[in-house]
Amino acid sequence: MTSRRRFNAARLLAIVRKESFQIVRDPSNLLIAFVLPVVLLFLFAFAVSLDIDEVAVGVVVENQGAASAELGAAFAATRYFDTRFARDRRELEPLVVAGELRGLVVIPQDFDAALERGTPARLQVLTDGAAPNTAGFVANYARGVAEAWWSSQRAEAGVDEERGPSVRVEPRFWYNPELSSRAFIVPGAIAIVMTMIGTMLTALVVAREWERGTMEAIIASPIGIGEFLVGKLAPYFVLGLGATLACALTAEHVLGVPMRGSVFALLALGSAFLVPALGLGLLISAATKNQFVASQLALFSGFLPALLLSGFLFEIESMPLPLQWLTHVVAARYFVESLQTLFLTGDVWSEFARSIAALVAIGGVLFALAARNTRKRLE
Repeated sequence: MTSRRRFNAARLLAIVRKESFQIVRDPSNLLIAFVLPVVLLFLFAFAVSLDIDEVAVGVVVENQGAASAELGAAFAATRYFDTRFARDRRELEPLVVAGELRGLVVIPQDFDAALERGTPARLQVLTDGAAPNTAGFVANYARGVAEAWWSSQRAEAGVDEERGPSVRVEPRFWYNPELSSRAFIVPGAIAIVMTMIGTMLTALVVAREWERGTMEAIIASPIGIGEFLVGKLAPYFVLGLGATLACALTAEHVLGVPMRGSVFALLALGSAFLVPALGLGLLISAATKNQFVASQLALFSGFLPALLLSGFLFEIESMPLPLQWLTHVVAARYFVESLQTLFLTGDVWSEFARSIAALVAIGGVLFALAARNTRKRLE
């Protein structure tokens, strides 16, 4: 029993070599590690977008006045609206009902007359409330287009500045000036993808040994629990780091998301994140002898919490308080925050240090549970 508990480098290298050969002989491992992450990254980058461009909107110009025509042209000129014009709202209302148009901007019959009288000229904006976010965007941006047009009209007419607005707002957006959702979705997607890949790769490790009948030989050997765990996970750790680098290169050079941080910081964060990801997979693998069951548990315990509770799609601050507490034990939460900072801001080691500490702590608990479960089976 003493020989089995004593850590032996030769036995460790033998396990590492065996597992490395197993990875090379089984193409599915390489597909999961390198092909699947890139495919999923493309899906997240193009299918998940919070940007709203070219929203189909109808513009109803009810009269032939010059001001109404110019305002209608202002709506047609913006890249955010895909405009369709009509003289009567009844022509376009069925398209709103059918979902082909997301809203209507009605320039009423008395619009020019109101401007000539010097009284407020009103617009009506009708939006499709079935899509609340888009409806809010249409309403707000329609107001912005109208206000910008009116300001330009006053400037061309030479209206005294004292009679006009005395304060001008010039918004500036740090880190993501274009307000592109891809710039923060893609780094978060890397964390979600690596959660699934890292957990799934290791979830199949021990379960595969039981299914193939090779676990009995391992149990009969003098290998210790530490040698077994480290030897099993070391090749997958290297594989996970390679997949993280592949995702980062794809994000920067293919998807056009600049990485302002360093490769060293990326490797440090990736290494820390792989500790809980591999630990969870190993715990699942040690608890089941079936690869199919292990893969399903990896999906439900790794991927879904990472997707829903990491802040990737839904802000943590808007969640109920119990769920906010629960997010503190979801490793992807810290990886998503850190990767978004790494890509958009750069190396902020004060934030990275807290994330790395949390990731290592979560991983330590998972590894301890996995080692305890595996020890019962080996000894």
